[in-house]
Amino acid sequence: MPNYKELYFKLFRASEDALNLLIAAQQECEEFYLASDEPELAVAKPSNEKKSVEEG
Repeated sequence: MPNYKELYFKLFRASEDALNLLIAAQQECEEFYLASDEPELAVAKPSNEKKSVEEG
């Protein structure tokens, strides 16, 4: 008969390792983002769109 307690702990440790790996990757990406320069922002000119006007 399988040792279910041991199997449970094995799966629990593996899921904890996977979660820690994802957290580390997210933190690394956040640090990379915060260390990068901010993009230069520009105001876009409005296009010549047709405006829908209801006539009464």
